[in-house]
Amino acid sequence: MTARAPYFIAMVTALILGYSSRSFAETLPEFVATHFGDALWASMVYFGTRTVWPTMEIIRSARISFIFCFGIELSQLYQAEWINELRSTFLGALVLGSGFLTVDLVRYTAGIALAIAADRWFVRKRTI
Repeated sequence: MTARAPYFIAMVTALILGYSSRSFAETLPEFVATHFGDALWASMVYFGTRTVWPTMEIIRSARISFIFCFGIELSQLYQAEWINELRSTFLGALVLGSGFLTVDLVRYTAGIALAIAADRWFVRKRTI
């Protein structure tokens, strides 16, 4: 198995779980339905970064993930008609979001932090 494969699997898993947390929100505990989708999206971004650059230092992957996630969230402050039309599509809403929320920055931080913890744990397991 290549170095990319575990990260790709983790990325796809985070994608499926994140989408599921939105699709089945009414059946989940309120805290999970409210917060997990954004945290899992940020985890997916982190694992996507690791999929593209599997040998990159973890801290550098985290920085790239933070810049990307925070950049997307901050871009939601920009409300031009053309980008709002893009955000109104299914894919546009998934990637670009719809409205700026400060709490999303906390959720992204938690998601990336948990992804880093999982990454370090699995890296240690592979080297033992």
